[in-house]
This record gives sequence, structure tokens and C-alpha cells, in this order.
Amino acid sequence: MVLHYERDDKLYVPVSNLFLVSRYSGGPSESAPIHKLGSGAWDKAKKKALLQIHDTAADLLDLYAKRSIQKGYSSKINLKDYDAFCEEFPFEETIDQKTAIEKVIQDMESSKPMDRLICGDVGFGKTEVALRAAFISVLNNKQVIVLVPTTLLAEQHFTNFSDRFAKWPIRVDEISRFKTKKQQLESLDRLNRGQTDIIIGTHRLIQSDVKFKDLGLIIIDEEHRFGVRQKEKLKSFRKNVDFLALTATPIPRTLSMAMEGLREFSIISTPPEKRLPIKTFVVNFSQGIINEAVSREFNRGGQVYFLHNEVNTIHFMYEKLSSLLPEAKIGIAHGQLKEKELEGVMQDFHQQRINILLCSTIIETGIDIPSANTIIMNRADKFGLAQLHQLRGRVGRSHHQAYAYLMVDEDRKLTSNAKKRLEAIQLMEDLGAGYHLAIHDLEIRGAGELLGDNQSGQMHEIGFSLYMEMLNKAIKHLKAGDELDLNASLVTNQEINLHTPMILTQTYCPNTNERLVIYKRFSSCKSQDDLSALKEELIDRFGLMPEQTNDLVTFHKLRIDISSTEIIKIDSNKKSTEITFQKNANIDPIKLIELIQSDHRFKMNGPDKIKILLEEENITKRVMFITKKIKELKV
Repeated sequence: MVLHYERDDKLYVPVSNLFLVSRYSGGPSESAPIHKLGSGAWDKAKKKALLQIHDTAADLLDLYAKRSIQKGYSSKINLKDYDAFCEEFPFEETIDQKTAIEKVIQDMESSKPMDRLICGDVGFGKTEVALRAAFISVLNNKQVIVLVPTTLLAEQHFTNFSDRFAKWPIRVDEISRFKTKKQQLESLDRLNRGQTDIIIGTHRLIQSDVKFKDLGLIIIDEEHRFGVRQKEKLKSFRKNVDFLALTATPIPRTLSMAMEGLREFSIISTPPEKRLPIKTFVVNFSQGIINEAVSREFNRGGQVYFLHNEVNTIHFMYEKLSSLLPEAKIGIAHGQLKEKELEGVMQDFHQQRINILLCSTIIETGIDIPSANTIIMNRADKFGLAQLHQLRGRVGRSHHQAYAYLMVDEDRKLTSNAKKRLEAIQLMEDLGAGYHLAIHDLEIRGAGELLGDNQSGQMHEIGFSLYMEMLNKAIKHLKAGDELDLNASLVTNQEINLHTPMILTQTYCPNTNERLVIYKRFSSCKSQDDLSALKEELIDRFGLMPEQTNDLVTFHKLRIDISSTEIIKIDSNKKSTEITFQKNANIDPIKLIELIQSDHRFKMNGPDKIKILLEEENITKRVMFITKKIKELKV
């Protein structure tokens, strides 16, 4: 490998090896492992990771195999009934929402069990996708379970589902701590006898006494709030059942599985009409700011959430707010309240009998109050990124401008991860930011092991990108029946040296960072079509290419052409070219002998090298000649 550098007006880069360099995403950058060049520690770390990756790849192949032979129920759709149900939706579907619904319908019509993740921001219409899936399943005489993380969200969904299915002969039941033990047992009995079509509830629905007559669809809302073991429990009765997960900010493991194609993935990023981004501020705790924020909301007839997530001091905060805002009607809501008390406070807030809800994170999910458009979070640095996004999503659910104040204690030093979370949530206040925040979370926390319950694994050691690249290669090797070879090169590195400057000149592309991005994009091109599209884009942006940049394109044409061959190295200058093959390369020996005998410019230079005495200064013509001869030699 030849190292290059940038100096004066010339830019030298590791053209043939730049694609080996990628951003580290395995956890906090400050804790990323650093290895000395030449020490062997990096190779040792990669080999250790490869052993673990090989086991993961074997587990994944086993999972693929089991899924491929599983037969699910192929749902039939009565278009007349389905269209009538859709017409009851009081809003216009967004483009992404329509696409997600179509994908879910395709999955349910297929004989393969559905396993789809819907990632959509708070209030972007994920529930409507779930409602239509549930409707299709029930019309096919199947039962539906809707699993949610909190009692309040169970209540919210029960209300929504009951309203939407009110005109249809569909029975919706709910199990939550707002129901008595007797009511819960009655609901479970109806479920077991098939009298209940849709059951909505919290973790109670995962317990062993929950029996179904004919389960067809499992819907998990706020999927990121459930642990690996809880999801494993669901798998015990979902072998051939359709599975639909909804989330605003998927956890890193779920996101990485979706990105790798282990799960079907739909993103709803189109906001509803007239929805405005939530203005987000990270500020030190200040009574003046609280007073200003609350007064503005009250003046337009709105309501305020004040989040204080310490139940033992929540009454002290109540006294503080009462003296600061004497005109306010304040209610307290947290998880330690009795069921009737909590239900009463939430009803009062919903009916606008109180205008400030002083609460814990119990409001994180399931609260949909359009008149509440300001949220103040005390000690916001204590919350995770997904939590911050969910809590902020409690406001901004109408056409009014919404505000989120993330307050921190100026006397306490923030951790580096807390700073990153607050910076990310403040920067990403645009509508549809949930998916991008999940990507940030992936980088801050690391991806974790795909099939286990660890949040670290070997990903931290070598980074997410390389881990996934090695995992995909391991899967291919196992599919081909190859044995694990720890001594084999972990990354295929075909070296090409054309002995000529192949660069993006400073005069052509003045910005250094932009040039590095373009180099990376060149190296990421996997086909000649990709390369042609990038070339056209550069000409459109910067004009006709200088000779050095044209030669860079030619270099990548050759790289793509030989990527599927067993060539290790091409060293070509204006007088001669040497091609080095792997040992036992798949070359037709008869074609090689015929070529050497018919063209005296060719000769063997050792058992695995061919030398070509070709005098050609034009890089493009030289590369075309080399490519043509390589194709002729292939079996």
C-alpha cells in the first residue's frame, strides 16, 4: 500500500485503499480502542472478532433457514370492507404512510410470516398502519395482540381502537392496572374462547396464563421500550404469526438488524399537513425562563407539561411552581399514584381543568393532547436520547408552534454522553428526526450483539461498519461451505498502481473535506453504472474534468472490473504491466498458453505473475487493453 498526502496545490490520497477507512461507530469515540501501526494488535482484535462473528453468522443462517421453511397465514382482503374502513380515517394519508400500509398489506397477503419494523416520528401516523393491519387480520378470523409499554398508552390505544372499530362487529379488550383483577380474568377468558378479537395491554400479556384461540398478528408499540428477553418470550407463540413493530426511535440493535435486511423496514418521515417543528432549547434551570414559557402558553389558551422525574421531591417542585405561577392550576402525575388518582389527574388535564401537569416520565408514551404545546424537562441530562425524543413528542401535535425546554443544573458537570445527547436532540428538531436520532444513538451507545442481550460484544473493538462487513462475508463463506480460515486476509485488498497522478485537484474541487467525501464515494462505487452516475454529477457540479481526475475515473473502472477476479495486484507503467494472481487462481491454462504463443509481448514472470511488454502512455487505452486480456483469460 502506498501512502499519499496533501501538499501545496497537489492532492495525494490513498486512492486504492481509501475505501478501507471508515468512520468508527462502536461506542463513544473517546473510548475507542487505539492500536499502534505494526504492533499486530489490530489484526489480533479482528481475528478475535472474526471468531465471534462466525458464530453469529451461523446463528443468522439458522434463523434464515427456519424462516424460509415457515409458512404463515396468507390473509385475504375484502376490498369493499377494507375501503369502507379506510374512508373512516379522518385525515389524508401522507406519502410515506401510504407506502408503509402497502408494504404491510403485501406482507400479510404473502404466505411468509411478516416481520416488519415501522419507524415513524411521534404523531406521524404509525397507529393508523397498525389499525389497518389489525382490521385485515380480524376479517380473516384471526386474533390480534397489541403490546404497549405503559398503562397510559394502553388506555390511549384502547380508546383509538374502540372508536375506529365501533361500526364493525369487532370486540376490543384491554388489560392494564386500571382494570380490576376480576375484569382482567374475564378479558383473558374471552380471549381464550375467541370472543375477543383484539387485546391491548402491557407486559401482563406476555405472562404464561395468556391463551389465544387463533392468534394472527402481534403489534408492539414503542418497540424500543421492551427488552430482549421480553421479545424472546413473544417468539414462543409467534413462529408463524405476523409481527409488526412500531417505534419512533429504534434501539441500536433493532436499527442495525433492519439496516442489514434481517427485518423488513419502513420509514414514515413525511409530517402531517400544517405540522410545525418543535423549537428546542437547552438552558440552565431558570425561574425566569419557566415564567416566560408558561405565560406564553397560557396567553394562547394552551397547557404545559413540567417534567420532574424524582417522585420523592415532586411535591417540593409543586410548591415552587405554585409560588412562581399563582394563576396556574397544577396537577401531579407519576407511577406511584393509585390507579383512580392517576386516571382522574389525566382526565382533568385532558378536559383542561388543570393547565400544568407536573409529572414523571409516565407521560413518555400514550398522551395525545393537542392543546398542550410547551414541555419543560428538569434535569434533561438524565434522560436517554430516545426518551428525550419521545418526551418532546408530547407537544406539537396540532398546528400551533410548540416549544421544548431542556433544563440542566448549571452547578453539575455534564458527562460527555449527556452533552452529545442534548446536542443531538437540539440540532435535530426537524420533523421526522427520530430515525436520525436513532443513528446518533447507534454511534453514541454502540450497536450491541444482534442475537444476544449484550450491548457491547466485539463491535466496540472493531467498530460497527467493519463488524457488519465481516459478518456479511462470514455468511457468504458459510453459505458456500467454506471453513473458517483465521490466517486468510480479513479484507480483500487488490492493489493497483498506474504510475500517474490520479487526483481531484484543488483547482477543480477547492474544498478539502469535499474532496475526501468524493474520494470515499468513488471507492464505494460497486458497478460501472454507479461510477458513471458519479462522474456525471461531478461534471455537472464542477465542470469538465482535468486529466488527473479523468485518470482517477479510469482507475476505478479498472478496480470495479477486477473486483470479482482473483487478481492481487496490477502494476502498470507506460512501458510494461505486471499482473499478480492469487495462488491456484481460476485461469484457463490453455487460453494462457495460446496468448503467450500468439503475442510475444506476454510472458510468465514466476508461477503467479504475467508480464506484458506494452508501451502505452495513454492511461485509458492501457486500462482498456488490460481489462480485455483479463476477460479473455477467465474460465
